Amino acid sequence: MDLYRPRTGRAAATALAAVLLATAVPAAAGAAPAPRVDLTVLVVDDGGAAVDAIVSELESTGVPHRRLDLTDPDRPAVDAAFLSDTVDGRPRARYQGVVVPDEDPFGAGTAAGAAENDALFAYERAFGIRQVDAYTWAHPGVGLAYVDDGGHAGVLDGAPAALTAAGRSGPFGYLDGPVVFEDNSPLVAESYGYAGRPREGFTSYLDVPVGDGAGRASLLGEYAHDGRRELVVTFAHNRHQRQFRVLARGIVEWLTQGVHLGSGRNWFSVHVDDVFAPDARWDTERNCTPGDIDCVGGGEEAAPIRMTADDAVYAAAWQRRAGFTLDMVYNAGSGEEWKAEHGGADPLTDRLLADRAQYRWINHTWTHPFLGCVQDVSVVPWRCATDGAGSTRWTGRAEVSAQIRDNHNWGVRKGLSVDRAELVTGEHSGLRTLPQQPADNPHLAGALADNGVTWIASDNSREPQQRPVGAARTVPRHPMNVYYNVGTAEEMTDEYNWIYTSAADGGSGVCESDPFSTCLPAPLDTATGYAAHIAPQEARTALGHVVANDPRPHYVHQSNLAEDRLLYPVLDTVLADYRALFADNTPLVSPRQREAGEEMQRRAAWRTALAAGTVTAYRIGDTVTVKAPPGVAAPVTVPEGTRRQHLLTTSVFGGAYAGTRSAWTTPDLLQNAVTLRLPV
Repeated sequence: MDLYRPRTGRAAATALAAVLLATAVPAAAGAAPAPRVDLTVLVVDDGGAAVDAIVSELESTGVPHRRLDLTDPDRPAVDAAFLSDTVDGRPRARYQGVVVPDEDPFGAGTAAGAAENDALFAYERAFGIRQVDAYTWAHPGVGLAYVDDGGHAGVLDGAPAALTAAGRSGPFGYLDGPVVFEDNSPLVAESYGYAGRPREGFTSYLDVPVGDGAGRASLLGEYAHDGRRELVVTFAHNRHQRQFRVLARGIVEWLTQGVHLGSGRNWFSVHVDDVFAPDARWDTERNCTPGDIDCVGGGEEAAPIRMTADDAVYAAAWQRRAGFTLDMVYNAGSGEEWKAEHGGADPLTDRLLADRAQYRWINHTWTHPFLGCVQDVSVVPWRCATDGAGSTRWTGRAEVSAQIRDNHNWGVRKGLSVDRAELVTGEHSGLRTLPQQPADNPHLAGALADNGVTWIASDNSREPQQRPVGAARTVPRHPMNVYYNVGTAEEMTDEYNWIYTSAADGGSGVCESDPFSTCLPAPLDTATGYAAHIAPQEARTALGHVVANDPRPHYVHQSNLAEDRLLYPVLDTVLADYRALFADNTPLVSPRQREAGEEMQRRAAWRTALAAGTVTAYRIGDTVTVKAPPGVAAPVTVPEGTRRQHLLTTSVFGGAYAGTRSAWTTPDLLQNAVTLRLPV
């Protein structure tokens, strides 16, 4: 069945393009001035997942965009006046690119829809503006043959899509390997698409084998026709799927022709908490951790989990092989207590200090105490203790400050690369802990100031957004699902089964009552479950954060480097998958805690400026001008070869990444804007 609906005549659209230019360009002798193109993307939104996915990329990288809600009956009509005007005698295109649900965004079947389509397409022709069709099917109207003409329609789970030569040399040159479609569950169809053979004017960027495998058909490509360019996407996607996330950067680069506000990196850093301290061990019989206040019943506590000197040797060697540096988040006082209890010798501490220069170090307080309210553990769950007047009892400022100060000073004496401004408190304590402690310890901000701490870690699963704590700011961290209280794969799988198995199958049943959790179909085999299920799943989750331009650190515990060394299979998978997928021009960026916090702070200021409408940015010919409020840095991405204009000289702009150049930038002294000269 042919569902293709022909558009209105080309002659009418051509006439409208002439009207657009005639109204925008002043009548004057000589050549018309080059148009001004504002660095904003227009998003025509039907509420679907495909448009939402592209919006998520614009939002995460800081690309300004205006959303036009197709379901809003009071939305403005798209006509020449909506799309363009004149500024200082120069024609202005209000939008540098357009994202639409498909090739017929307004519905050519109605007179009003046809008129809006005509206005949009004429605008694109007149100003050279590109359009992304977020999701459509393969048919001649988008430059592809029908699926039944040697193409494919159906589930794409596990499909080994590959970049074409045009894709590698064009907007997707930051990718190396195949873009394999997710297949996370054999029980669920996760991806669907239409692979069509290119017709005249169509250049495929991503294709898949079809038929007997000898031929290939496109899932993503550029259709040049009628003086316009469309990027045609023929596979369904959402903002979380890896195949979209790795292609999203290239989609935006194509749309904006490589010049836009906003920038992104692929970030990955891993904090190893509790270094020098022991961690309690999960009890596979009682299904709890002895020492925790909710762990009741008889039985002796098992030996705690603590790295050995051999584990430290392995960690340093692994870093060298992997080309990746861990952040050691240390409790020196706990290490001193261990040493005193074990005859005054500690080979682990000696080995880690001998290799101190191979790691980055972060203050985790002297002995890892809870630094919030005084805990009343006579009840389960615990509650904040109160005084005679019913007021909450808090850990005092002097004690909080001493925990920070003593640990930092020890690190300085030992020659660690510890930054005074960075802090991770034990259990992220001192910060509010719902539901028992709904507010920060009122003494925390003062203790942070006493010690020069400006970046304090928080738990992203509880507080995903950065916020102030006095003069400091939080840095949310992703908890990795490799538990602190397990040393072996069997222990890890046993606890995982307890959490993620229904009560009927012998689990806790928590997964049944938690709306954010899913129960396992059946308990995992404790001998194979970690390697076969848990580690690959956790690697997928972490890599999902990496490719989503998320600078938040991940955190684990020293126990994960001990005994069965459970962390390494996860990290090895993340690093191997990343390096197989991305080109050398797109390396992982591993920020310190301070750098992650600064990135998040800049983004927040930028979002505020965009929301207030206080940013002006545009391109005229080969010149880009960016104006932001004083003190607000603007993220800018431009092609290689771009130079920044200073008062008397120029310099190479930004840093190289993913085949482009980008930076957070502010005007020089005596300049009120950033001016960039694009390569000709």
